Amino acid sequence: MTCCHNYFATVEGGEEAFSVDVSAITYGAGCLAEAGEQARALGIGRIALFTDKRLAATEHVEKVKKSLTAAGVDYALYDEVKVEPTDVSFQAATRFAAEAKVDGFISVGGGSVMDTAKAASLYTTYPADFLAYVNAPVGEGRPVPGPLRPHIACPTTAGTGSECTGVTVFDLLSMKAKTGIASRMLRPALALIDPLTTHTLPKNVIACSAFDVLSHALESYTAMPFTRRARSKTPGERPMSQGANPWSDLGCREALRLAGEFMVRAVNDPSDHEAREQLMWASTLAGIAFGNSGVHVPHGMAYAVAGLVRDYQPEGYPDDEPIIPHGMSVIVNAPSVFRNTARACPERHLDGAKWL
Repeated sequence: MTCCHNYFATVEGGEEAFSVDVSAITYGAGCLAEAGEQARALGIGRIALFTDKRLAATEHVEKVKKSLTAAGVDYALYDEVKVEPTDVSFQAATRFAAEAKVDGFISVGGGSVMDTAKAASLYTTYPADFLAYVNAPVGEGRPVPGPLRPHIACPTTAGTGSECTGVTVFDLLSMKAKTGIASRMLRPALALIDPLTTHTLPKNVIACSAFDVLSHALESYTAMPFTRRARSKTPGERPMSQGANPWSDLGCREALRLAGEFMVRAVNDPSDHEAREQLMWASTLAGIAFGNSGVHVPHGMAYAVAGLVRDYQPEGYPDDEPIIPHGMSVIVNAPSVFRNTARACPERHLDGAKWL
């Protein structure tokens, strides 16, 4: 490894250790049918099933409901999740979960659904003013006090990687800005990843989701290395986003290779199930990587794009309100960003281009 990413070179005062934090993962066609047994194994007796109106009518959610019932796990269905959630929608979901008196969560959907479940789990476990846990400087940035209720995350899009991260993102309506909450405690206990859920997605949803995968992996791989961060005083103070490291590099490499091979195929041919399933695995790998190392400028700039544009109606997405799909808001800035960051570490950027 070259550039500043020589992980085995000593940097005075720099971090010398990195940690590997990841959700348990079950991946495979049809594995949503395991939801009930997996929930029971986690000790969940009554679970909040989070999804959205459109997904609630699909076979995927029906399969999860049947599995929960067969395993003797009671569930309360919440299908009011919004695409690109807000502080208001997070609080509505939290009220539902509190009133339902659940001891676990299962989310079936894209990043918006999984992030909403994370937020509801946080605020029902450790009630506080909404901005208490929100990242500074928008919120107080208060640490999450401890473990949350078990959360099984079941992604239905190949993009966000939220099933493997401790991050939840939302629009703060009062500021017209996108922000989030980040903590290892938010990471789902289990990611149940069934690639069959991607077979019927519109091509524009596949494209935007795949752009997110691509940028997750390339940002993670070109992030500042963990050795350039000041050494943590205690293990507990080591940040979740540690910087690029040997572990995160593994996921980035394969995610970029898979995106390069299968992204265009998955978008252009809805019947190419292999391409869509491989893209789902790439999303998981990129999620594991950036959930450990972090992302950088393209995702930071995406918050401004998503927060300011309010009159765009993307093809293939729900038409009940204007949105900027997350992957789209990220990728519009990515080329300009990487042209600049490549000057600092050209070898890493050339690696990414080669794998793609």
